[in-house]
Amino acid sequence: MEEHLTVGRVAVLAGVTVRTLHHYDAIGLVRPSARTAAGYRAYSAGDVERLRDVLVYRRLGFSLREVADLVGDPSIDAVAHLRRMRGLLLEQRDRADAMGAAIDRELEARAMGMKMTSEQQLGMVGARLYDAIGGAYTATRHTEPRIADQVWDALGDAQTVLNVGAGTGSYEPPGREVTAVEPSAVMRAQRPAGAAPCVAAAAESLPFEDQSFDAAMAFSTVHHWQDPIAGLREMRRVARRVVVFTFDASDFGWRRRFWLTRDYLPEAAGLVAGWSLAGLADAIGARTEPVLIPWDCADGFLEAYWRRPEAYLDDHVRRAVSIWSRVGPEAEQRAVRSLRDDLASGSWAERNHELIDLDAAELGLRLLVA
Repeated sequence: MEEHLTVGRVAVLAGVTVRTLHHYDAIGLVRPSARTAAGYRAYSAGDVERLRDVLVYRRLGFSLREVADLVGDPSIDAVAHLRRMRGLLLEQRDRADAMGAAIDRELEARAMGMKMTSEQQLGMVGARLYDAIGGAYTATRHTEPRIADQVWDALGDAQTVLNVGAGTGSYEPPGREVTAVEPSAVMRAQRPAGAAPCVAAAAESLPFEDQSFDAAMAFSTVHHWQDPIAGLREMRRVARRVVVFTFDASDFGWRRRFWLTRDYLPEAAGLVAGWSLAGLADAIGARTEPVLIPWDCADGFLEAYWRRPEAYLDDHVRRAVSIWSRVGPEAEQRAVRSLRDDLASGSWAERNHELIDLDAAELGLRLLVA
């Protein structure tokens, strides 16, 4: 038998006032639809689920009108709401992490007797803070033409292309009709004038009909998705061809092969647990192609500076790569300190002498083509 919760009990469990619940009832946002044995109004399981969504969206900063539209959308089911809320909470967490990193930088500067400018201090709050991660893309994240050629060749003769997790628009193929999908408002705001039209949506729930595009592509984004398998299957649903740039997260394929994650940032292993390249490929029937990274790669993703280790000491370089904010400031500072010491002592060069004469390196990056 379904349990019905009284208004008072729900208020205690949810950490809100009875007055708040009465207000939601009065405006039709969440109305208790059941009755207790004694005849009092009560919340059914469905009412509680709706209230949960309302309270999470409210705590994420949405207005009551916006919340009513969100929870009243008949096309969004409970799982989609949970995925959306989780994504928004992670984005909020990233903003908080970026704020903490900005505070750490100011504390370090003040300890050295340096004074932050007014612009730097004000940049610690509001939307600019997330730009400490995403905003750095405009300075260090550019299309690498040699990798772009491989991606665009894999697209074949596709004329309509969906770019999923499009970010600021790198690698969008010229001369084709591109539609972009990007859930982050911060990233969307940084897309250049004249970029492809961009839809605010998540990979796991693409708002397009089956087979709407000749091809769907995703570049260096799958590891950020809430459900990579679901996202890839959605790409397969809406497009006849799928091309995905990602990496082999296995111990040999990436973590041991790349000196930064192997020797300085072991925490990276915990960030990619739970999915495998083989699993991603099997989900959409894809073949895999290795992607070599040129030594002077123009796109500053994590592995790009494999032959230029000094670059990882640059805060601006690190801010454009999400892994640094995800491992946290303690691990970041330890890794940077160790790398700086090894570069000064010559230990890094001794351990990685075989890289010095390479023009390109195989570090576990892959294209999935289906």
